[in-house]
Amino acid sequence: MSASNPRIADRFRGFLPVVIDVETGGFNAETDALLEVAAVLICMDEDGQLYRAHTHACHVAPFPGANLDKSALAFNGIDPHHPFRAAVEEGQALEQVFQPIRAEIKRTECSRAILVGHNPFFDLGFIKAAVERTRVKNPFHAFSTFDTATLGALAYGQTVLARAVQAADIEWDQSEAHSAIYDAEKTADLFCTIINTWHELQSL
Repeated sequence: MSASNPRIADRFRGFLPVVIDVETGGFNAETDALLEVAAVLICMDEDGQLYRAHTHACHVAPFPGANLDKSALAFNGIDPHHPFRAAVEEGQALEQVFQPIRAEIKRTECSRAILVGHNPFFDLGFIKAAVERTRVKNPFHAFSTFDTATLGALAYGQTVLARAVQAADIEWDQSEAHSAIYDAEKTADLFCTIINTWHELQSL
């Protein structure tokens, strides 16, 4: 990575990190509803520091025949049939979230996006299942991810998102947790903080 003109395309082997968080109607990506999806773009400044950029999110209508587990809905507080959710069908939701990701991949000259998440196998699984159902083109790497649970354990000895965020001196409001937008933005802040700290240590 050039010190005079750092590029995010050079930082992660051509991959663009994008933070994803989903809220769902259960734990089985094949049968349970995708209810919320949020994507946070990560950008790099002229000093090579990462920062949280734009957030793109949708409420998603359950796909036909989707399972809605009562305990999952009680946990995330989502009423899938609330008249003011303004939910859109899966294909439209994915296109709405993926379009700015594709544009950022092109703008930064990256090869594709890589999903950043807290235990991201869960989020990637639901994204891939929704892609399979809708045939929307997926901008993400098929299996590689960046996991802030692992990074949080390395940097702060914490694997729970709330605890890792607080250990990084980032504000956390428990009443806002378990919405896709809030969790994605806090995950993005945590990811940027850890990567930037490592970058600074390398410069010493």
